[in-house]
Amino acid sequence: MIIGNKLFDENRTHIMGILNVTPDSFSDGGKWNSIDSALRHTERMINDGAEIIDIGGESTRPGYVMISDEEEIRRVVPVIEAIKKEFNVPISIDTYKSNTVRSAIEAGADLVNDIWGLKCDCEMAHTVREFNVPVCIMHNRKNTDYTDFLNDVISDLKESIAIAKSAGITDDKIILDPGVGFAKTYEQNLQIINHMELLHTLGYPLLLGASRKSMIGLALDLPKDERIEGTIATSVIACMKGAMFVRVHDVKENLRAVKMTEAVIKSELAGY
Repeated sequence: MIIGNKLFDENRTHIMGILNVTPDSFSDGGKWNSIDSALRHTERMINDGAEIIDIGGESTRPGYVMISDEEEIRRVVPVIEAIKKEFNVPISIDTYKSNTVRSAIEAGADLVNDIWGLKCDCEMAHTVREFNVPVCIMHNRKNTDYTDFLNDVISDLKESIAIAKSAGITDDKIILDPGVGFAKTYEQNLQIINHMELLHTLGYPLLLGASRKSMIGLALDLPKDERIEGTIATSVIACMKGAMFVRVHDVKENLRAVKMTEAVIKSELAGY
């Protein structure tokens, strides 16, 4: 898969580093709001092994308050422009608003990461297609009225894929995310990670974004700033399940765990 000017190996697990330029994100709100701090953090993540930087301008933590397109654009565009000027790294824009996507791509973004799977903004799929960029389609829904949880997740993602394809988005531009932390109970979040391989039946690369989320806090009874090891465990599982990307806050630690996991997997394939 090509994102920006970089070819990503679909047989590896790549690290997407999180850069929230928000005052209220659940884990690091307010830390990277200035251009200088955002650039320093981006440089650190790149040096630690991040191959994509995912930039978000609106918190999507539980109970978040939606901000205007204009405010979101004001937050993300200067940061995208500054990063593109300083670094040769693909940038993902984390938004569900087509106006933000348009401004972000014009500023240099290479990938759209939509937490509503193209279902919130009716112009989103057409905007993605217009600019011919890849899109990460995340599972989400407005209710938790599942009949058969795993099959319902797959059915919901099929709906999003149909929206993408009807807009002309080609298969080589689609990534799927099971949506940990969105419209799911604690138990369902664990279940979807444990059964991520089922999403391979849809035929697209997978991304897991579980970094520091409440599921980890509940499992370990730990606050958000003490969830590195729990996040690493989810990255290892994602790697073993064949995920192409993991979206994380702590790049260095997760990359080391992924590399070790890949070494073990390769040893089995090589017949050691």
